[in-house]
Amino acid sequence: MITSNPAIYIQPTRMITSTEYAQRRDRLMSKLGKGTAVFRSAPMAVMHNDVEYNFRQDSDFFYLTGFNEPSAVAVFAPHHAEHQFILFVQPKDLEKETWTGYRVGVEAAKDRYAADMVYPIAELDEKLPQYLEKADRIYYHMGRDRHFNDRLLKHWQKLLATYRKKGIGPTAIEDPITVLHPLRQVKSPAEIELMKTAAEIAVDAHNRALAFATVGRYEYEVQAEIEHTFKRRGADPAYPSIVAAGANACVLHYTENTQQIQPNDLLLIDAGCAYHYYNSDITRTFPVSGKFTAEQRTIYEIVLQAQLAAIAQIQPGNPYAAIHDTAVRVIVEGLMSLGLLQGDIEEIIKEEKYKPFYMHRTGHWLGLDVHDVGVYQHGETPHNLEPGHVFTVEPGIYISPSIKPAEGQPEVDPRWHGIGIRIEDDVLVTANGCDILTAGVPKAIDDLEHR
Repeated sequence: MITSNPAIYIQPTRMITSTEYAQRRDRLMSKLGKGTAVFRSAPMAVMHNDVEYNFRQDSDFFYLTGFNEPSAVAVFAPHHAEHQFILFVQPKDLEKETWTGYRVGVEAAKDRYAADMVYPIAELDEKLPQYLEKADRIYYHMGRDRHFNDRLLKHWQKLLATYRKKGIGPTAIEDPITVLHPLRQVKSPAEIELMKTAAEIAVDAHNRALAFATVGRYEYEVQAEIEHTFKRRGADPAYPSIVAAGANACVLHYTENTQQIQPNDLLLIDAGCAYHYYNSDITRTFPVSGKFTAEQRTIYEIVLQAQLAAIAQIQPGNPYAAIHDTAVRVIVEGLMSLGLLQGDIEEIIKEEKYKPFYMHRTGHWLGLDVHDVGVYQHGETPHNLEPGHVFTVEPGIYISPSIKPAEGQPEVDPRWHGIGIRIEDDVLVTANGCDILTAGVPKAIDDLEHR
């Protein structure tokens, strides 16, 4: 008998509304002063020959507009007398739409996206100067599209040539990340709801993988179960899923996923989904046979203790760096207790002699991008946590068969070789502490051994 769980298909209670998009634009323009900001949509990416990847909009562009087509430009000119939000888009074209999909078009875009003015993208060079000529600077990110970079620079150079005569015009180009990305870093209630749904879907997928993975299966079979769950629930992989058995787990971005799972293998799964552009990111490591070896258990306990200690640091006002610093200290203490590191703990941490075992940071911001925007510190000044921040906490220990200890550190006994463990959760900072969005995937040893 086939049954279904209605909870699996719950939709988020909030989506990003046109009102919220408008509020985002207003917040951005309040920070532009007399500047004009120009954002370019993402290009179509070619997979091979004339086959393209599925289109994925640039995150900054999407955050401000919700517009999900290529070949578009958004302009924000708060100083302009008539038009503050301007879109340049592809016009309707029946023949091209037959091949590549429907377009919103110029007329419909104005109403649907609440733009003050919409032009065909072919008119960009003609119409753009009127939104730049009275600005004191241009906010633009020099991206990978060199042709568009050059087009914008030519407009700027023309305006610079007239500055001495008119005394007005943009005299600088500034990257908008300094004004936009702090806005993106703090998530709204609607964004949090979407991220909770993305986390819930990924939790479902990981639990399916925990139940499915057995000795003799191939890594790609487990990957298929995970990504089937994503698709079944209206999501896509947020990044290439990592399903790494045995020593493959010591390769941080292992994606071949072709090896057959062997007895006594640990299986490291790092997989998350994108749901309405918002991402989740989970890693779990577990013994496929149902029992850790003594060495695997020892290393796993250190990583889990490091993660729990790091999560305990998460509350408003605490510096973001405290999360990584706490995890590093627990890992170093654990490795020293096993004789895998030797010497003075402060020296080991300061000189980063632990890095052959733990070479990455303890997490990253999460949101519209898997490695989302936002600074981690301001020079020597720490960046403090605040409600609405979402990020991962993911310590690990990796003991590759070819590991080379830091200078002055002991050689690694081969009994530890091939153990790679990472534990990762998505965490939301709340007014009183934090909420672990991905807590539904087990990580306690007893739960993993008796799953």
